[in-house]
Amino acid sequence: MKSLCMKSYSKSLGREMEYKVYGDNGRTVLAFAPQDGHFTDFENFGMVRALAPFIDRGKIRLVCADSIDAETWSNTLGNPVRRIGLQEKWFHYIVDELVPAVRKDPREKLTVTGCSLGASHAANAFFRRPDLFDTLIALSGIYHAGFFFGNYHDRLVYENSPQDFLPNMADNHAYLEMYRQSRIIFCVGQGMWEDEFIESTREMERILAGKQVPAWFDYWGTDVSHDWAWWQKQLVYFLGKVIFGR
Repeated sequence: MKSLCMKSYSKSLGREMEYKVYGDNGRTVLAFAPQDGHFTDFENFGMVRALAPFIDRGKIRLVCADSIDAETWSNTLGNPVRRIGLQEKWFHYIVDELVPAVRKDPREKLTVTGCSLGASHAANAFFRRPDLFDTLIALSGIYHAGFFFGNYHDRLVYENSPQDFLPNMADNHAYLEMYRQSRIIFCVGQGMWEDEFIESTREMERILAGKQVPAWFDYWGTDVSHDWAWWQKQLVYFLGKVIFGR
């Protein structure tokens, strides 16, 4: 399998950021690691190996992004203004710098995915920029910023919290039709360490149904825990549905 590790200076963040690309051909899949993870996690925890049949056959081209979660979402004792400001800069690094750098042509829309907090990042990116993404596969995520920011609220917290901004989206908002033309998949297990993620997923199901946005919500069994082994099975399954329709 061909892979390429890249490093470039981010104007948004004022620092160098790394990412890794696996494969040359197929649908571009932008992936985010779990909380405090890095662009190497998909490889180190077996996800790249699980997706190898798709990559080797030229069905997908996997791009693994780096995070700064330890400075933003996870830094719960830090200044919330600085934390969310830095998160917004990271978001703009992703959509304004990384996506243009990795997509094959300016018209290509990407698939975005992630597990745990990576699913939160993926959903936030998809719902804020459906002009860039046409497929979301979110695995075991939390979709409201209050989980990390507690009682602190400001405009940027709101804009990084799909459970907050989606219910307030006007019924004639152009993004709603873009969502309806996209493929939206949420999955969560019902086993160990999934309780809060189930609750947030069910709330997203309620919100999207209220906005008449079709989405696939899949709740796996009570044996399915919040863990890499299950995320591997889930992502292989759902990418198979997206690529092959079966």
